[in-house]
Amino acid sequence: MTTIGILGAGEVGSQIARAAIASGYEIVIANSRGPETLAGLIAELGASARAAHAAEAAAAGDFAVVAVPLKPVNDMPVEELAGKIVLDTNNYMTWRDGHFPAIDSGEKTVHELRQEQLPTSKVAKAFTHVQAPSLLRTARPAGDPARRALSVSSDHPEAVDLVTRLYDQFGFDTVDNSPLSESWRTAPGQPAWVDHARQNREELALNLRRAKPVVGA
Repeated sequence: MTTIGILGAGEVGSQIARAAIASGYEIVIANSRGPETLAGLIAELGASARAAHAAEAAAAGDFAVVAVPLKPVNDMPVEELAGKIVLDTNNYMTWRDGHFPAIDSGEKTVHELRQEQLPTSKVAKAFTHVQAPSLLRTARPAGDPARRALSVSSDHPEAVDLVTRLYDQFGFDTVDNSPLSESWRTAPGQPAWVDHARQNREELALNLRRAKPVVGA
């Protein structure tokens, strides 16, 4: 059985854990305060989940989900994530994260900086323009006219393939918005972000094309 290491047990990380367990995955999840603080979440998730420290969760996962903001000082378990696909769910929010000059200038996206922090991993931007609580509620089977679409961006085709399979298992279609340098097209305030609750594959593809760079935000 495939195990997902999840770094971050807030709203995004815990909801991805619920959706993953519903799809047959096992979960090892970590937060910044220690595994003993996740007893309530693990009791809810059941036998398919366990809590761990971040490095242990990263090492245990066949692939990983990073559900924590990017920090100027690299605090990622680089060695434990080496060679693995890492799904980065972060959005750049200056009110929370402060300013990163490379992002503000348009030189880099937040996900390119995450890839630089994890140089031996294969980073994919995923789950960034969907409200976490709606993951289970809005999931639909393939072919359902109400099925929504989510985007993925990566510099690694194998990472795009994995996210596409995961989205499908979770009940969503995929639009490939690669490489990572294009991942700004789903950033907060862009059309794909604004319309996240009601866009299918064709509508998402159109919204990605409608995106306009924002420099110096």
